[in-house]
This record gives sequence, structure tokens and C-alpha cells, in this order.
Amino acid sequence: MEQLAPPPPQSPLGALGALERDIAALQVAWAGSMPAWGGVSGAAQVEVERMSDPGLMRVTDALAQVRRDIDVVLARVAAEVTKRSGPEFGDIGLAKAQGFHNAARLIAASTGASRADAVRLITVGTVTAERQTFSGERLPSRHPHVAAALEAASIGIEAASAITSMLARASARAETSKVDVVEAALVELAAQVPLETLLRGVREAEARLDPDGVEPREDELRMERSLTIREAGHGMVHLHARLDPESAAPVKAAIEALVTDVLRRREPAGADLTPVADDRRSIPQMQADALAALARHTLGCAQTHTPLAKATVVIRVDLDTLVSGLGHARIDGLDQPISAATARRMAADAELVPAVLGGDSLPLDLGRAARLFTRAQRLALGERDGGCASCGQNIAYVEAHHIAWWERDAGPTDLSNGVMLCGFCHHMIHREGWKILPNPNEVWFVPPPHVDPVQVPRLGGRAGFDLGENRVA
Repeated sequence: MEQLAPPPPQSPLGALGALERDIAALQVAWAGSMPAWGGVSGAAQVEVERMSDPGLMRVTDALAQVRRDIDVVLARVAAEVTKRSGPEFGDIGLAKAQGFHNAARLIAASTGASRADAVRLITVGTVTAERQTFSGERLPSRHPHVAAALEAASIGIEAASAITSMLARASARAETSKVDVVEAALVELAAQVPLETLLRGVREAEARLDPDGVEPREDELRMERSLTIREAGHGMVHLHARLDPESAAPVKAAIEALVTDVLRRREPAGADLTPVADDRRSIPQMQADALAALARHTLGCAQTHTPLAKATVVIRVDLDTLVSGLGHARIDGLDQPISAATARRMAADAELVPAVLGGDSLPLDLGRAARLFTRAQRLALGERDGGCASCGQNIAYVEAHHIAWWERDAGPTDLSNGVMLCGFCHHMIHREGWKILPNPNEVWFVPPPHVDPVQVPRLGGRAGFDLGENRVA
């Protein structure tokens, strides 16, 4: 077999072409953000303070792009440093020759970052690099979709690390073709949503790729549950809890119900409720008070606290999964999937909410007959929106709102006129003039002209945030 010669190395211009291009775009954006009434020259702080709002946003986007470009090159360099520092080189390996115990310590010292950040750079650079055979032939990366997105700087190192780490765990027990489809879907999601939202999709994808692994991972989490209580010298009592999803679900739901009740009474929209007089507590303080209130109720209160009547642990599971015991389910408000066995166990101890809504006994369109959305309507909207349909906020902190206002527009209390929004997005959408276009499975947000002159609709709700079935089918 004829040995293939390795390709010639890229010129610095080729290797750094994207970085140079985006730095040039940054310079244009920076100059264009300066006031038109005269040149401004000085420290970065001075120039930034004089930027227009649109200019500042263009600079922010351009800087983020340059940062991703740099991280891509840095990951490639970190992987090569690690290769030249391998144990086979002994004391003449690159890292030890430079006075460092290993490559991670060298990269951490060079970047001024933590060793965990250095390891992330090295790992991403290694697993997305092209491979080379003994004959010198170059093979594609093991994660071609992630590698391509990194080279295009459409995703960051943290997103690439989350995706490749999960694939490393799950791919050994999954079909190769399905792994490739899931990788592509996650890369597409990563380019559209923040990292914390991507992580939800990563957990869901792992449960789909490795359904048999959900229950063992769940057992591991359950074995790690703990609660420690200690009193500090100055009198404060410290509680530190680590709970598996099954244990955490009712605790989280009860505390959030009490906190949400207080937050609603602070809002102008809660004027028809008994207002909270000058409540200046922070969210953590309200959560601490809620925990204490729950304990007092358990110790002697004869009646359930009113907000707890609405506290429901919602488990979303396919009927086939519930019947067969195979597959996984999810608890509203928690990202970690649970096994079918756990879903069935929790269902046996709680009220079951039908997954198929809309029968005669469960009307979902009320027209003008009622102003407030019912519990059944909120559950149905929650199934479509998954939380705040605009920003993805946890479903425990959102409310069902009329798209066409009840009073001003005579909007009906129907699913087609409802959307789940957090308080911030609700006020922002009305204040800025966003349009909301819902359908039974999706919610689209149309920005006002001053946000996007072209007014390109943006997909929100569960379809925009989760790794939908259509992406991995």
C-alpha cells in the first residue's frame, strides 16, 4: 500500500483567517458605534460609555464571535500541547520540559484559567480533531458536527464540551446512526439557545440514546442523596441538601408554590389579591421562610396553606412508557430525566393528570365565560411552552397570560389566546410591542422593528428550547 504524504501545513493566514476576518468586523462595529459628532479616542471604558445602544449590541456580538474564534484555535493548540506532553515522552515531554507536571497545568498557567477550564479546552480539542492513521491518512473527527460548528465558531467550547462528554458516555450503547443524528440536532440547538437551555437538551438526548442507562444513573443519584444540619458558632443553622429528582420534586414544588404566591402579590397584576405590605425579602430569604412554613404546618397546622392547593408535581410521560415500564419521563421544573419505573412509583402515590386533555369533563376553551385560565389549561399550555415560552424560565415561576388582553382587546380565555410567560418577559413583550403567534404545537415571537427591522419570527416554547422528536427522528 502506497503511503500517503500528509497535507502541507496551513499558512498562518489560512489557520487564522476566520479570526482575522472577525477582528476586522469587530473594528468596523466598534468604529460604527462611536458618536457622529466627533472622533473619540481614549481608554476602552471611555469609548464604550459613548457607544449608542445599537452600536453596543453590535460590538457585543462581534466580541463574542472573536472570543469563539480564539477558543477554537486555543483548543487546537491545547490538544497539540497535550499530545507532545504524553507519558511516552517522559521528562522531555513539552509540559515537563517547561516545568509543569502535565499539559493541563501548563495550559491553565498560560491562560490564567482554572485547571478544569484547561482540561475542557484539551478534551474538546482532542475529541474534535482530525485523526491520522499509521499510514499518514487523515480521517474525519469522531464528532464531525461539533468539529464543523467549532470551526465556524457557531458554538462555544462549553457547548461543545457538554455535547461530546454526553456522547462519550452514551454512544457505546447506542446505534451509530442515531448518535450521528442526535449530535447534529444538539449542535443545531446549541447555535440557537443559551448554554443552560442546551444542557436540558443534552440530558434529554442522553435518555433517548441510552434508555437503559436512565435507571442506573437514577440509582446513583439516589445513593448520593443527603441532608446535613449544623449550627454555626454565631447561631445560624446551616442546612445542606443533595436530593435526587424523585426526592427533590415535592420539596421544590411546595417551596416554589409559596414563593410564587408572594411574588404574584408584589406584581401590579396581582392587585385583585391581598397585597404583601412592603415585602423586601430576597428570593433566597423567601425560600428559607417557605421551608420553615412547611415544617410548621407538618408539626401542627390543621389546614393546608392556600398556595399549596395549587402545588402539583407534574410528570410528563408517554402512555406507552407508563404502561410498559420502558423508557423515561420528566418532572416539570427539573432537567434530569427519570426512569419509567420511578414515574410509575410516583404516579401510584399522587393524583394522575391525564396527558390527553380536552374531553367533555376537561374543557380547554372558555371564551369570555371566565377570566382566569384553569388548572387544566395551564397544564396544556405548559406542555406546549415548557416554561416561559420566551426565555425558558423554570415552569414554576411562570403564569398563563392572555395574548389578546382580556379587558382591552376582549380576548377569550382559550388555549389559542394563551401563553406561559415569566413576569419579566410578560412586561417586556407588552412594553416593547412584540407580537405572539401561537399554534397548537409552537409559539412564535415577532420582534418589533426597533429590535429587528426585518422582524424575523423567533421560535419559542418547548419546540424552541427542547430537543424535539422531529430533530432526532
